[in-house]
Amino acid sequence: MLLEPQLIAELLVIGLCTGFLAGLLGIGGGMIMVPFLTFILTAKGFPADYTVKMAVATSLATICLTSLSSVRAHHKRGAVLWPIVRLLAPGIVLGSIVGAQFAAALPGKLLGILFAIFVAFSATQMFIDRKPKPSRTLPGRLGTFSMGWVIGMLSSLVGAGGAFVSVPFMTWCNVKIHDAVGTSSALGFPIALAGTLGYIWAGQNMPAMPPGSVGFLYLPGLVVISLASVCTAPLGARTAHRMDIRPLKKVFASILYVLAAYFLFR
Repeated sequence: MLLEPQLIAELLVIGLCTGFLAGLLGIGGGMIMVPFLTFILTAKGFPADYTVKMAVATSLATICLTSLSSVRAHHKRGAVLWPIVRLLAPGIVLGSIVGAQFAAALPGKLLGILFAIFVAFSATQMFIDRKPKPSRTLPGRLGTFSMGWVIGMLSSLVGAGGAFVSVPFMTWCNVKIHDAVGTSSALGFPIALAGTLGYIWAGQNMPAMPPGSVGFLYLPGLVVISLASVCTAPLGARTAHRMDIRPLKKVFASILYVLAAYFLFR
């Protein structure tokens, strides 16, 4: 499918920005990608009932590739705690699949308010740099699985990589911020893959689907954004490891406040 030069340029800008943020903060960039993709698809005349779902599905699909590029850079620096990834991943996969199926059915306004409160609370905790109890660690297998389910569910609903929940959760459990960011980038892959498959399945046999779509996945957007994002994700990861821990926390907290405002105004 031949794309207009303007559309290619817009998708490239989105990919470059979200890729850098994925490496810098361990986020998939969905909170930036989804609103801009929704705007672009709406401007192209796509059906209003599909634009947000296609933006979320495409965001999750690009996170699959972005997270691989980002986690590779973090892994080289020893910042990915693979035992935590293995504990959280099963719950994340299940939650992501369920979230994709129920995305259209849940009351969006109420959900947005709850998300905004939770995200703003997490950001405030990071800004005031409240120290967790030295004895606090990750919960047991059942507790960690349950937290993974929550992360996957929320991430799949909004097309994000899950760092807006997983990073505050891990730092609250005394995981160093650099390790939390690196580990979150690894968790982004199972979140995104399960969510993408869920949206592809949910969008099968829908009437009047736009050209270039597979289920709710918009393939042209996936290709262009992914090519750009995988180039800037390693740069973001290198930048993250050159920063002091306190400024990195404040940067991430600022992003969380933006997410909270997005949920409220949405």
